[in-house]
Amino acid sequence: MPLGGGNKCGCCQKTVYFAEEVQCEGKYFHKSCFLCMACKKNLDSTTVACHVDEIYCKSCYGKKYGPKGYGFGGGAGTLSMDTGAHLGIRPEEQAAHRPTNNPNASKLATKFGSSDVCPRCAKAVYSAEKVLGGGNSWHKSCFRCSKCGKGLESTTVADKDGEIYCKACYAKNFGPKGFGFGQGAGALAHAQ
Repeated sequence: MPLGGGNKCGCCQKTVYFAEEVQCEGKYFHKSCFLCMACKKNLDSTTVACHVDEIYCKSCYGKKYGPKGYGFGGGAGTLSMDTGAHLGIRPEEQAAHRPTNNPNASKLATKFGSSDVCPRCAKAVYSAEKVLGGGNSWHKSCFRCSKCGKGLESTTVADKDGEIYCKACYAKNFGPKGFGFGQGAGALAHAQ
């Protein structure tokens, strides 16, 4: 420990006293200086990632030093529009989108053995995009409540007469009616 009462902060180089000390990789920081170098979020022992003399949150560390390319996203099923420019990363130029020349993909799919047809759009459902619900196979993008359009999951789906609904819309349209079955907690409604 140097003279003057404490170690020097790895960020501001001022003295760090014991009551405000955070240790990481053999360095000392003030609690208020223990921030991600990119996004400035507060860090703790579970969210910090170190690279040489720099500290980052795990998200920024992954964007700056993690693997790049197809299949290396921000987590399971996430799409991010963040290019990483604020981290000094130059995004690669992407080629312009070119739509398929096939005018009717569903005919091609039935020709090559895809027997599942989505009840919402009437197109073939391939196993990579298949979601099962209400006794049918659906595209992930079509697996939505038929009333409000909310995206559904296996735990939030309710079906009636071949159509799928979120639990809220199902309860409103097909649930019990009458005195005491209202629009929310404590609501009283009178249905004719």
